[in-house]
Amino acid sequence: MKPPRRKPAPALRKPDRFPEENIVTGWDARHLLGHTEFDEYHFINCDFGGADLSRLRFSECRFERCNLAAAKLAGTALQNVAFEECKLLGLQFTACRDMLFSVHFDQCQLRYASFAGRTMPGTRFVGCHLEEADFADADLSQAVFQDCNLAGAVFQNTRLPGADFTTATGFVIDPETNPLQGAKFTLHGLLGVVAKFGLVVE
Repeated sequence: MKPPRRKPAPALRKPDRFPEENIVTGWDARHLLGHTEFDEYHFINCDFGGADLSRLRFSECRFERCNLAAAKLAGTALQNVAFEECKLLGLQFTACRDMLFSVHFDQCQLRYASFAGRTMPGTRFVGCHLEEADFADADLSQAVFQDCNLAGAVFQNTRLPGADFTTATGFVIDPETNPLQGAKFTLHGLLGVVAKFGLVVE
C-alpha cells in the first residue's frame, strides 16, 4: 500500500500589518547598525544597495520600492518577507539561511539573482524581470511565474511539479532534467519546453 501523498504546505500570507514605529522610510545601511533582528518591519524607499545584510534576520517584513542590488546575504534569514517594486539585481538568495525561508516578489528586478538549491515551493513571482536568474537544483513545486520574463534563466535539476508558467515568457526548460508533472503552460509556452528537440510547431 502506497503511503498517502503529502500535500504541499500552503503559501504564507504576505505580511501587511506593521506597528507604526516599524514603518520606516529612506533608510540606508547605517540605520541597520546595531540590529540583528527585524520583526514586522515595513521598509519604504530604502537604499541598501551593496549593504552587508549577513546574519541579520527579517521576519514578517515588507520591502517596498527599495534598492538591495548586490547586497550580501550570507546567513541572512528571510522568513515570510515580501518585496514589491524592488531592485534585487544579482542577489544570492542561495546564501540565505534555510530555516523558514519564505519570500514573495511583486514587480521586482531580479536579473542575475540566484536561487540555486533553495527549497521554496509555492513561491509567487508577479511581474518580475528574472532574466539570467539561476534556479538550478531548487524546489519550485507549485510556484507561480505570473507575467515574468525568464529569458536566459537557468533551470537544471529544478523541481517544477505544478508550477504555473501560463503567462511567463522567454523560458527554456529541458523536460528531461527538470521534473514537470502537472506544470502549466500555454501552447505557445510549450515551445520553450520542446526547444531542445528541434521540433517545428506551426
